[in-house]
Amino acid sequence: MTPPDTTMPSEADAAPATLTFSELGLTDAVLKALKDVGYETPSAIQAATIPPLLAGRDVVGLAQTGTGKTAAFALPILSRLDLAQKNPQALVLAPTRELALQVCEAFEQYASGMRGVHVLPVYGGQAYGVQLSALRRGVHIVVGTPGRIMDHLAKGTLDLSELKYLVLDEADEMLKMGFAEDVETILADTPDDKQVALFSATMPPQIRRISKKYLHDPAEITVENKTTTSANTTQRYLMVSYPQKVDALTRILEVENFEGMIVFVRTKNETETLAEKLRARGYSAAAISGDVAQAQRERTVNQLKSGKLDILVATDVAARGLDVERISHVINYDIPIDTESYVHRIGRTGRAGRSGAAISFVTPRERRLLDAIERATRQPLTQMQLPSVEDVNVTRLARFD
Repeated sequence: MTPPDTTMPSEADAAPATLTFSELGLTDAVLKALKDVGYETPSAIQAATIPPLLAGRDVVGLAQTGTGKTAAFALPILSRLDLAQKNPQALVLAPTRELALQVCEAFEQYASGMRGVHVLPVYGGQAYGVQLSALRRGVHIVVGTPGRIMDHLAKGTLDLSELKYLVLDEADEMLKMGFAEDVETILADTPDDKQVALFSATMPPQIRRISKKYLHDPAEITVENKTTTSANTTQRYLMVSYPQKVDALTRILEVENFEGMIVFVRTKNETETLAEKLRARGYSAAAISGDVAQAQRERTVNQLKSGKLDILVATDVAARGLDVERISHVINYDIPIDTESYVHRIGRTGRAGRSGAAISFVTPRERRLLDAIERATRQPLTQMQLPSVEDVNVTRLARFD
């Protein structure tokens, strides 16, 4: 007996994307939010998934965490949302509370250019009252764990009769956690004409069966994870709360022996704010983002190369293709949401055979992003401790000597 074929026949083996987001057919409000976040070029899964979803097709995507799949389904949903409708139009099922919250945050970020988009996370361990009052006021997008969604359906507190979009995120993880029956019930008890997108890192027979039964002629998309990091770069992380970040960065600058450094943040506003704070602390720092004029960018990069400038605070877009041998350290002040960005960021150091160091700040809520990076790069990051005031003083004295 031949074993069942669990490979994914690929309609669109997602090629490296050379498109821009503006070529994919997304609305202006969504494109503006992407520009504000600093995203210009879609990842492979986004380039392959967004057009069929915008065209109304069901989609099965074989993709690891960290390939940018959240945006792959969130952007088309936001582009097609009817804000006048108060009952939920989109439901995203996620295996864990952490992922549900992360997906909600992504939706809110991408909806920043739209007025009045309501996104609700629904998970166990949170008071029903909070969820009920939000549902009564009207919610466009619900993101939740299957168990808690089932509770609401059983109580009649969640009306999915007008649902247009259903996403199964990390479907294989949901099945591993015993949610198969709940997932099937939700698929069966929602409108037949809804659009379904199923994402999974693996394709076991059970998921193949669910896909055949509940999805209509889906576009099937496979994305290879091209995530390798340089052996020359040591990778560490620091658990830190958001308000601690500036102090943590200052202490690291005091104790680390660095030549040139790039500090990565998520938004262009933050580049200038943080560069200003570093200058106030006596460091030669400058900001670059996608909005900086090319001539200004070149001037800043040349200052970094010549040693007039030591620290560059940058967004992902601004640092594309940056090649400065002097960069000994990369700091992920804001950990990237997708692993491809992580690999690209830390590739700015450890160049030309030199050794480099990468340090990522991880807040407790971002632990999952760290796990995704370790899985995708197949390299554990070493946890470091926040340098103490004593460490800082010892380093200062040693340099003074």
